[in-house]
Amino acid sequence: MINRQITLAQRPVGNVDESTTSLVENPRPECGPGQALVKVGILSIDPTIRTWMNDAPGYLPPIGIGDVIRSSGAGVVVESNTSRYTPGDVVFGMTNWQEWVVAGEENKFSVLPTGMGLDLPTVMNVLGVTGITAFFGLMEVGQFKEGDVVVVSGAAGATGSVVGQIAKARGAKKVIGIAGGPEKCAEVVEKYGFDECLDYRESNLARRLHEACPKGIDVYFDNVGGEILDAALSNIAMHARIVLCGAISQYNAMEKPQGLANTTMLIMRRGRMEGFIVLDFADRFAEAQMELAGMVLNGTLAHQEHLVRGLEHAPDALNLLFTGGNHGKTLVVVDESVQLA
Repeated sequence: MINRQITLAQRPVGNVDESTTSLVENPRPECGPGQALVKVGILSIDPTIRTWMNDAPGYLPPIGIGDVIRSSGAGVVVESNTSRYTPGDVVFGMTNWQEWVVAGEENKFSVLPTGMGLDLPTVMNVLGVTGITAFFGLMEVGQFKEGDVVVVSGAAGATGSVVGQIAKARGAKKVIGIAGGPEKCAEVVEKYGFDECLDYRESNLARRLHEACPKGIDVYFDNVGGEILDAALSNIAMHARIVLCGAISQYNAMEKPQGLANTTMLIMRRGRMEGFIVLDFADRFAEAQMELAGMVLNGTLAHQEHLVRGLEHAPDALNLLFTGGNHGKTLVVVDESVQLA
């Protein structure tokens, strides 16, 4: 049997195009001692994949030219030579962009729980990296407390939409989203329950943020960086917390990334700006997943998944995150047969 894989052909400038990746075929990997063979069912498409394509330092090394594109995903165990996995287990881990992957000591997977009444795309969204990122970013890094005014950029996205809903459920005074275009702004308010959503494509975002938050922003959850982060910094409240989760506006920057002009507000308002990676909380993932699952099941957490079918379309799916063509969590379905029981 073959293993179709998508490899990095050359480092992109701007968006990924047909010259960036190659679709190749190699023999299906063998399951050795202490290993399990996993059939990949679904891929998580996250902005950080684009950063890994650059030849630049990061929390993980760059993807090498000719290497399979790094990505998390889920699949089903079809063969096992270890007590850690049983054939039929649906597992989550670093699958990369391919149809088959080997789980072992160097590439450990987590067995996903069954019987929750949630399908695999929902689990990959809300209980996956994006939902867990939203939870710990808001609660731990942002030190959210009841009565806070919270602003979230990328509010229509998989992480941002969950941040705002957790804040609402926990008693925020006001939750304001920032998104691109009237359709997404309406979605943020009507589907995800934010109090207001500002379109960053309209002029003078800083002024509009001041009108929406006249006493300032207590927690700003940033997913985009650049001008939007600068606008938020100009409107922070005393002792504000700025959570740096992502900088998607800068990932495709063809020249030098944009600097910030309003960092002195952190001094005047005694604010704190802190970045984080979800892996910082790896030993506490179950804590977040239990709370998020409860919110989904009791109807207090809305979610949506943008499914792209076919491994060969993974590069196009990644570009959707930067063009705004997706709604909710973007996932690539590699094999429809992989499902949670």
